[in-house]
Amino acid sequence: MSTTSLLAAGPHPDDLRDPALHARLAQLGRHTSPAVTGAVQRIVGLRFDVAGLDLPLGSGVVVDGGLTGEVVGCSVGEVACMSYGDLRGLRVGDRVAGTGRSPSIGVGEALLGRVIDALGNPLDDGPPLDGLVPVELDGEPPHPLRRARVAEPLSLGVRAWDTLAPMGKGQRVGVFAGSGVGKSTLMGMVATGSAADVNVVALIGERGREVREFIEAELGEEGLRRSVVVVATSDTPALVRLRAAVAATRIAEWFRDGGADVLLMMDSLTRFCMAQREIGLSAGEPPTSRGYPPSVFTLLPKLLERAGTAERGSITGLYTVLVDGDDHNEPIADAVRSILDGHVVLTRALAHAGHYPAIDVLASVSRVAGSVTTPDQQALARELRRLLAAYAEARDLIEIGAYVTGADPLVDRAVALRDAVDEFLRQDVHDRTTASDAFDRLGRLLAVTP
Repeated sequence: MSTTSLLAAGPHPDDLRDPALHARLAQLGRHTSPAVTGAVQRIVGLRFDVAGLDLPLGSGVVVDGGLTGEVVGCSVGEVACMSYGDLRGLRVGDRVAGTGRSPSIGVGEALLGRVIDALGNPLDDGPPLDGLVPVELDGEPPHPLRRARVAEPLSLGVRAWDTLAPMGKGQRVGVFAGSGVGKSTLMGMVATGSAADVNVVALIGERGREVREFIEAELGEEGLRRSVVVVATSDTPALVRLRAAVAATRIAEWFRDGGADVLLMMDSLTRFCMAQREIGLSAGEPPTSRGYPPSVFTLLPKLLERAGTAERGSITGLYTVLVDGDDHNEPIADAVRSILDGHVVLTRALAHAGHYPAIDVLASVSRVAGSVTTPDQQALARELRRLLAAYAEARDLIEIGAYVTGADPLVDRAVALRDAVDEFLRQDVHDRTTASDAFDRLGRLLAVTP
């Protein structure tokens, strides 16, 4: 019997349980349903409004001619859209259709060693990305009561970081710094020196020149071999930059769900927030603190809470935060610091003095240090902090020659060990030191009696 006759006669009750019949009817419905399209009504800045489409927020759209985008706002009879490409050439009246699916990304082992864009397309000269499994970008954070506790240390290969702000598997830390003080270089050191199984690196809003430089000079062949690099340069549309951060997180989640310990590095989280600011303001949101709309501060915890430990595997998150004018209390830095499990501060003064990595260890904090280090290691870190704090307090007197030796035994010891401490905290980009080796070296340094 033909499908037309079957529909006319009506199926027998026993046939309703036949899966093949349901599939045939669904296929027929897809072929006979009219395509629903809308038309571009207006183009304002980065946004184009489409009348005649009833689509939910986040749905994909495609314009005649191939331009793709996403619904970022809804109103009666219209949806506000933004594109993944250049709006040049778009005009009022162009037909727009929904893609019928939410944004997705391909995931799989084939991504290791590859450089891709925010849409999952390869940017390197490697072979096609075959065998990937498409998954929706939206993910759920691990259940708060089923998350494993952060209790296992993760060596990053950076002495100052591993000893004075130690990391644990599944911890989330922000790297706070102004421009040009060595954030990308530090990320490269961590990518090649960490003990993680997989690195997922998201370069959000970076200058195009820096992408290749980071991959070849900072990450290197060794680091790239176990990494996935997601790139959205500063010239890409805001929606692409936003999607790159979410795509990198989704890729990290896939490897974590397979039991891997993943290191997710995002440079920078600030540019993710700037992208959402462009989207929110274009969609009509009111500006609040420093022009950031409320959606920015809603999206931040949604993105950051997806990292961390799970029932199986972990995502250790390192997020760089570009502080505006070296103001560490500006809105994004303040919001991020309240969400994450610690922060590492890079200062311009140390960078200008040639001290790399330019980590201000007294301003850096790990909230899980007590869970991932031994009592002996904690005692070493406290002792070093006491020496650094004592020297910082007496620095002005020491530099003008007004400090008298013997006035304070702790300051005397800090002055005597100053050169050795500086040498310990400084590290060449190609120097690889495990956390255990770093603590052993620190123990030998502090055991010296001046």
